[in-house]
Amino acid sequence: MQFKEINHKRKINYPDLGSCTVAVIGLGYVGLPLALELSKRKTCFNTGKKLKRNIIGFDINKDRIEELKKGYDRTKENIQKNLLRVNLIKLTTNIDDIVEADVFIVTVPTPIDEFKRPNLSPIKKASLTVSEALKRRKLIQNNASRNKIPIIIYESTVYPGTTEEICIPLIEKESGYFCDGKKTANSFGCGYSPERINPGDKNKNITTIVKVTSGSSYEVSKWVNNLYRSFIKAGTHMVKDIKTAEAAKIIENTQRDINIALINELSKIFKLLDIDTLDVIEAASTKWNFLKFKPGLVGGHCIGVDPYYLTYKAESIGYSPEMVLAGRRINDGMAQWIGEQLILEMNKKNINISNAKILILGFAFKENCPDVRNTKVYDLVSMLKKHNLKLDIIDPCVDAKEVQEIYQIEVLNDLNLNINYDVVISAVGHKKFIKMTINEWKALLKPNGLYFDLKGIIPRRLSPVRI
Repeated sequence: MQFKEINHKRKINYPDLGSCTVAVIGLGYVGLPLALELSKRKTCFNTGKKLKRNIIGFDINKDRIEELKKGYDRTKENIQKNLLRVNLIKLTTNIDDIVEADVFIVTVPTPIDEFKRPNLSPIKKASLTVSEALKRRKLIQNNASRNKIPIIIYESTVYPGTTEEICIPLIEKESGYFCDGKKTANSFGCGYSPERINPGDKNKNITTIVKVTSGSSYEVSKWVNNLYRSFIKAGTHMVKDIKTAEAAKIIENTQRDINIALINELSKIFKLLDIDTLDVIEAASTKWNFLKFKPGLVGGHCIGVDPYYLTYKAESIGYSPEMVLAGRRINDGMAQWIGEQLILEMNKKNINISNAKILILGFAFKENCPDVRNTKVYDLVSMLKKHNLKLDIIDPCVDAKEVQEIYQIEVLNDLNLNINYDVVISAVGHKKFIKMTINEWKALLKPNGLYFDLKGIIPRRLSPVRI
């Protein structure tokens, strides 16, 4: 691998790996578990040496900070015993509290705008926060950290080139520090290590997933790699430059998006052929190298967003990515297609569209997760509302108030088995729905009603329509 080299004649005084102060910028699905792991690990996985790090959790959301101080995590990703560890983390919204940090790890969201273009505002604001901390750092005369080169690491998903073309120049302009500069007093190192958080998954966590690492120079790359090796049990994979690490992250979700798009398109074909798609997948899965993807709604802040970052960058350099965009078109259009299939099935059963009462089970973008960002269930709901259908939406995981604020839709957390419906739709495969008994499913449906199963969780004995 070819790494960028910096001047070896000068002494490079990087932070001490065992006793550095780490500021995690952004305490959401990525930042909070990262801060918790950093605070929990007291012995280095790599060297066996003791770790005495100071961990600071920074977020601009004051409500979030106050909730965490009280031991409440709205993402529901961190169990209570882990949240008790926030007492070992300094939680703050004050930039002054991160001035003496040796390491800044940026873990803010990177969404898309209404035109499906990258919205880099959060990562730019986070970079400005780091810049301000570095500027104030210069003003502290007796700051022991001033003689150490600060390290800034980005974990947010971006298109290849973002860190070096957007973030680093912004920090250099606003802080007066320079990436891998010649003078220790005004130099910083930069790294990129893409997050691999899987919301709702209690088996795969930060320490059990290999971490890709990179840096602005070979020396910084080694330092960043050693930092993550110290608390990532699964180990790390260091790549030659930041753009490679950015690209590795962006294709992880793009690949998955395209695979699901293929299955979604096949489900449309099989529907016309009167073949059950899930039966086909089960049969094909008996071959050792078949990838078992299932059809469905593809939303969220990763798979439903990341491909647009890649296509944006590709188009900016004159290349039109046909397959990636085709996959996005298929997946973005699934809610409309599913809604149309539902109307057709209701007509087959002579269910009166104008008076039909429909139950939708699930609103989050994925199972066992409260996250409603970019949920495609909303698209399905919007389509059905155009037909003036009466909808009840139940989701035991989401924050009903948050859904109301974002989407102006009423969602209930509890299912009432005393109410029955013309149509029951399984939209998200939460554990609570999977555990329902056949009698509970029966209690929800009127005579001659319709089960419409998007997740393959309704008992087959009830003859659900499946996509």
